[in-house]
Amino acid sequence: MEYRFWMDGAESLIPNQAYRHAVRMPDGSLLNRYWDDRDTPRDESWREDVETAKHSGRPPNEVYRDLRAGAASGWDYSSRWLRDITRLASIRTTQFIPIDLNAFLFKLENTIANLSGVEGDRETEAAFRQKASDRRAAVTRYLWDDDSGCFRDYDWRREQLALFSAASIVPLYVGMATHEQADRLADAVRARLLTPGGIMATEYESGEQWDKPNGWAPLQWMAVQGFKMYGQDPLGDEIAQSWLQTVNHFYKQHHKLIEKYHIASGVPHEGGGGEYPLQDGFGWTNGVVRRLIGLYGEPL
Repeated sequence: MEYRFWMDGAESLIPNQAYRHAVRMPDGSLLNRYWDDRDTPRDESWREDVETAKHSGRPPNEVYRDLRAGAASGWDYSSRWLRDITRLASIRTTQFIPIDLNAFLFKLENTIANLSGVEGDRETEAAFRQKASDRRAAVTRYLWDDDSGCFRDYDWRREQLALFSAASIVPLYVGMATHEQADRLADAVRARLLTPGGIMATEYESGEQWDKPNGWAPLQWMAVQGFKMYGQDPLGDEIAQSWLQTVNHFYKQHHKLIEKYHIASGVPHEGGGGEYPLQDGFGWTNGVVRRLIGLYGEPL
């Protein structure tokens, strides 16, 4: 069961202690992080990981684990995981509590509760409703930035909020946010991530692929659905139509779809950064575009 994978060892943790994917926060609440049991270079990027570790000033095994955990996050790589956004060697993935991961686990807890209810297992249903409620409260306490009106990752080692990114939209996508949080987050996204081509992964230029200037299809989809769920239809519609224009413009020029797009300024073009050449086609670009065309029609 996937939930057991994420929560392994959680019951025995004391405050300020972590084991694998589970972190017991100072107040006793439970949140999750990305982790990898192996602390060796990735098989597919062995030479690159060894070189990164050489410039870290840290034990290589720690760097390898953080690189692996960053790859497991799907955001490989991003300023979200870096202490210094100019240096991949500063990666600390396992020290951050990610907003998107914990929102997805909130959704999973509610899904388990719903299925248990359908099966008539009221005890399990109630237990997982409570887990979801507890997670929502912990996320609000540790990962909501009331000053800037957005969700952010949390550096649990330093006990401070981390950078703002499009991952902050996931609590809306899974129905975890309040309406007040959604309204304030809409303002933050408009001011900091929204471009004429869609929403960028972050507002920081690190040279990594999950950062400015790149826009990614799954982030657009979750933003469109999330904002519309909370009554922010104009923003959701704007993101959808902007992304369709981005993909359509590039397609007319190059006759293909790609995995990510440069959308920070001017005419959208090929996204860059990261560890491998830009990929053509790509399932999530294809799928999101088809779904958005079904909802909004083909772009002019």
